[in-house]
Amino acid sequence: MFDGKSFSCAPDPLKLKLCVDRHFGSYEVYTAYEAGCCGYSAQSSFESYGWHSLVVNPADISKTGKSRYQKTDKIDASLICRELKDGRLSSITVPDPEREALRCLFRRRVELLGDFRRIKSTLKMQLLYLGIEIPEALDQSSWSHQFRNWIRELKTGFISSEYSILSRLSQFEYIDAQIREVSNELRAYCRKHYKKDYQLLRSVSGIGGIVACGILSELGDLRRFKNMKHLSGYVGLCPSVRQSGDTYQSTGMSIRSNRIMRSYFVEASWQAFGLTL
Repeated sequence: MFDGKSFSCAPDPLKLKLCVDRHFGSYEVYTAYEAGCCGYSAQSSFESYGWHSLVVNPADISKTGKSRYQKTDKIDASLICRELKDGRLSSITVPDPEREALRCLFRRRVELLGDFRRIKSTLKMQLLYLGIEIPEALDQSSWSHQFRNWIRELKTGFISSEYSILSRLSQFEYIDAQIREVSNELRAYCRKHYKKDYQLLRSVSGIGGIVACGILSELGDLRRFKNMKHLSGYVGLCPSVRQSGDTYQSTGMSIRSNRIMRSYFVEASWQAFGLTL
């Protein structure tokens, strides 16, 4: 008997299986790894091998005093093995392949929105740098066709700076078109494949088509949440508190959250109550 055996293996589920079959072929196998950039493909492979597999939230792995200040792959693996052996790990909800694919499309839209805000800010900064003042009637958060035409007709006296401005405007319009295309694809897909849940979500005040798509892709079936407290805790719409004896302190919004959906829920509440920034 031994408590553990350390070894190195390439990050490939098949190579890990070959190693396990070679040394522990007759054993029942349990695996666990942290949720992250690698997604759930490894978990799917492990389950196809007949192994028990968990994908865990890194924040749910208990750390000793020493491991709080030292972080290596070896230390992380040892912590996960210890927690798995002691039965203290629970898996996050792993989306099915179709839901995971939908999540990829939704996050593509989130990525495009970030690019959209950056290119708008960059273009306006260049105008400020060149000393070009935007007419008050055109200086709106939403860039109208009239504003875009005004940018196209700008004359700085130098071809190089004019081309730089037009290049940024071209990038802005490309990203704008991509956002519209991805948004349309998202709504069409959800209307077709999740019609009932999509329509139920749309019936809630403040929830539009994109927010409904976000809920379906990021949160999945809301019926899996036991109650509203469970849902708000997952999304991050609950306070962090510190209580000791008679001392009670709220430290603001919980840092544990689905940051994408928390922002979408906040915006949906603004829409429901007719609030704007």
